Amino acid sequence: MRKAMQESVRQMLNTNKDTALLLVDIGAWPFRDLLEAYPNRAKNIGIFEAGTVSLAAGLSLMGITPIVYGISPFIVQRALEQLKLDFIYQKTGGNFITTGASYDFSTLGYSHYCPEDVATLLQLPGMEILTPATPDQFRSLWEACSMNGNPSYFRMTDHPSTRNPAAIFGKASILQEGKKALVITAAELLDTVADACQGEDVTVLHYSTITPFDQETIRRQYRERVLICEPFYQGTMAPLVLDALQGHPVLLRSLGVPREVLRTYGTKAEKDLHLGLTKESISRTLREFLEG
Repeated sequence: MRKAMQESVRQMLNTNKDTALLLVDIGAWPFRDLLEAYPNRAKNIGIFEAGTVSLAAGLSLMGITPIVYGISPFIVQRALEQLKLDFIYQKTGGNFITTGASYDFSTLGYSHYCPEDVATLLQLPGMEILTPATPDQFRSLWEACSMNGNPSYFRMTDHPSTRNPAAIFGKASILQEGKKALVITAAELLDTVADACQGEDVTVLHYSTITPFDQETIRRQYRERVLICEPFYQGTMAPLVLDALQGHPVLLRSLGVPREVLRTYGTKAEKDLHLGLTKESISRTLREFLEG
């Protein structure tokens, strides 16, 4: 997915002079050609995320579409006030691309984890939140909204899915249809949830866009039992789903990253196992949910 992102950013700068790339030191090396080719439009600002986001807002107010690239916690948390005041309040547009997802940097510890990024950004009215599961989904979402004048957050993962449903901005993908329950997932849990639901009489929706949230598909695919499987903090998507199903009786259960300090180390797969976000664990939970 990083390669798809780099290609998309490179194409934007090469074809549109009213764009700019701002880096925060980490991840700057792959863009060294742009730093050399466009010294006035591609800058490595350094480890100064809050200031970089404010600088991006200034560029946006001048009619330049900015791109800011960094690690999830460093952009979402260190620069949250600047995202709120300089972009949301000022109604300016720009692109914020992050890597790391919830705990892709699994061996680097809590400072590099960010399962709260989506829940945090949901508090900013007007922030577009994109959660592609594959490189193709990233390309499609980037093409759809990177130049639309709104603040857009692109949450990348280093563990893309092998399934590759088309990503339409603002729309959910229907992976399968069934009668007993509605299973909702997002981002890199695509393969895991799809595998867990194989052979089960359930409808499965995958969200590559969290906001704007596709309520229409949920209403059309309504089932009384709803299981949310999300690679963010558990309960992040629940308010969005319940809002979409107002007036309908709903028995809802959420699976996700526990809302606790993650003190364990190890690989991404070991963390998934520890936190219950594996095919086997989700399949077991689904069967209990359907039989309960």
